[in-house]
Amino acid sequence: MQVYRHMDVGTAKPGRELRERLPHHLVDIVEPSSQFNAGEFVTRAEDLVRQIGARGRIPVVCGGTAFYITSFLYGLPASPRGDPSARARLKELARREGREALARLLREKDPVAAARIPAADTYRITRALEVLETTGESVYSFAWPRSPRNDYRFLLLGLHRKREVLYSRIEARVDAMFSEGLLAEVKKLLALGYGPADPGMRGIGYREILSLRSGCATLADARDLIKRNSRRYAKRQLTFFRSVQGVTWLDPGQTTLLQAAINEFLQAAT
Repeated sequence: MQVYRHMDVGTAKPGRELRERLPHHLVDIVEPSSQFNAGEFVTRAEDLVRQIGARGRIPVVCGGTAFYITSFLYGLPASPRGDPSARARLKELARREGREALARLLREKDPVAAARIPAADTYRITRALEVLETTGESVYSFAWPRSPRNDYRFLLLGLHRKREVLYSRIEARVDAMFSEGLLAEVKKLLALGYGPADPGMRGIGYREILSLRSGCATLADARDLIKRNSRRYAKRQLTFFRSVQGVTWLDPGQTTLLQAAINEFLQAAT
């Protein structure tokens, strides 16, 4: 979510002082109305890794979005590139008959994909229909690689906290987001013309605030819901990361062990 402009508080972007001291990439690169997916992340990250390596630096790929990180680690499936003409036809269908028409079409033509893609995820539904039209195959017939790519050497470090500590930090972070102006940030985004249908506005923190417009919840309800959804998300992400092989798991306070692992990796590379 940190790829989106105008969305600083709700995505907990690193502060300006840290970003001036330590260069960060792929932050503030697209508008909230734009779809940003794992394929685009991998393509952009690969370009950046080459540039950083050419400067004699060590790139660090970090974050909490497990699917994006593992897509870079393993590589992308050999599914076809996008077909602009097919996408345009599907977009026109959605405009004429509503987004529900896309979900209905997918259920008819590819029930396997329809069972795996949420009915509200118009982007993934469109992509599945696009692949089906282009290749005659389900998007899920193109398997994702499950072993690390061999064109890079990886040092995989995972930071793990006890669950009660993690949940306490999540709740404190949500409280801080409200103190730092999350509500004002959402109001600004609405004033700029963005709304619930925009990809960037579907992230945790934003969608709960937007739900207040229905008049069925209070600001306190939204805060509690953000905390709950963040805890659930963290649990899912940790489960995903646990499936990755070869990760050295450490507590963030184990700085000596972290430094030793990094030093050993760098020495082996020279």
